[in-house]
Amino acid sequence: MKNLGILIIVLAAVGLIASYYVGGLCSNNAYTASMMALLVVGLVAHIILNKKYTE
Repeated sequence: MKNLGILIIVLAAVGLIASYYVGGLCSNNAYTASMMALLVVGLVAHIILNKKYTE
């Protein structure tokens, strides 16, 4: 549970890298925006969860 934020960030990054290599299959703006939103959610989750576990 402590590494959930990092896992979300890695999954979003893999999705963005995959869309770069696949090209036309995943190159629409909605997919890119959703992966970027997932990155932000992962970052916020990482900050909140690590703050919770260190206190």
